[in-house]
Amino acid sequence: MGKKTYFCSMKRIILVTGGQRSGKSAYAERLALQLSPTPLYIATARVWDDEMRHRVRLHQERRGPSWITIEQDGLLGDIDISGRVALIDCVTHWCTNRFLDMSGPDGTLPDTSDVVAVLKRDFDRLTTQEGTFVFVTNEIGCGGISANAMMRRFADVQGLINQHIASAADEVVLMVSGIGVTIKGGNSNN
Repeated sequence: MGKKTYFCSMKRIILVTGGQRSGKSAYAERLALQLSPTPLYIATARVWDDEMRHRVRLHQERRGPSWITIEQDGLLGDIDISGRVALIDCVTHWCTNRFLDMSGPDGTLPDTSDVVAVLKRDFDRLTTQEGTFVFVTNEIGCGGISANAMMRRFADVQGLINQHIASAADEVVLMVSGIGVTIKGGNSNN
């Protein structure tokens, strides 16, 4: 017997953001399961090495069988959400993939505005659908300015796409030490 599909009748965008190991993914997973017993999990990571493979396996074990997983390290706009609850984990991997794919074969860095434009179009296309979207992202710019030119440019891309998603979001939750603080929507005045 297959999984029963639950549908959402209106569009809702939620952004869960914070630093590394702040509890973003676990919080977003609990939220998605509150909204649907069988949410979609859109995994954007590329498995580069054994450490990343281990992280992916831990995420899969924590989620369990309730989830329908779609592995998509490319553009997201073609994924059919069709009234479902979808957790996109994570924006940082999605941005990294586009940034690296748009870099030159000689290591030439892509123009920030070009990468951001591609990501904005893809986000806008995905979120035109009816459904609930829970995006997980990182606040990588909070740790200071990197001495590495590639990291500085990527931090700009990440910060700009985070702003775009947050502006479209109905709710934004900042994770601090495992605690979710609503900074937009809910009971806040933003």
